[in-house]
Amino acid sequence: MLPAQARLRRRPEFTVAVRSGRRAGRPTMVLHYLDQRVVPGDGVPGGLVAGDEGARSTDGPRAGFVVGKSVGNSVCRHRVTRQLRHLVRAELHRLPDGADLVVRARPEAATAGSAALGRDLRAGLDRVLGRSAATARPSSSRSSAPRADQP
Repeated sequence: MLPAQARLRRRPEFTVAVRSGRRAGRPTMVLHYLDQRVVPGDGVPGGLVAGDEGARSTDGPRAGFVVGKSVGNSVCRHRVTRQLRHLVRAELHRLPDGADLVVRARPEAATAGSAALGRDLRAGLDRVLGRSAATARPSSSRSSAPRADQP
């Protein structure tokens, strides 16, 4: 489970992240990422919505999950949410302080295993954080033997 200070809870927090943040679509999920330290064109420090002054402390990154009825019945949605929460907790250290991440599950997440969800989450985070997959993680298809031109 995510600690309380690492969770998005209120609708305005989700809305700001989804509308103003960067988006990365993957087969099983869509990631919405917003760095709350700088919100373009907002003019309000911390990305707060009018009337929410003082509601956001930039102690650390936060995450929220949207798993709609299109994913499946209640049991399926809760299973997907638990899997996503576990995976995001392991990747939360990659986000800067003050960042918000909204993970919206697609219907394909219902039949995907944890390994597939983890791959999609890491690839989506690489994309929204501005890292290419090649620089973030070496490809497993490359051999580990040194090249001929290397000593």
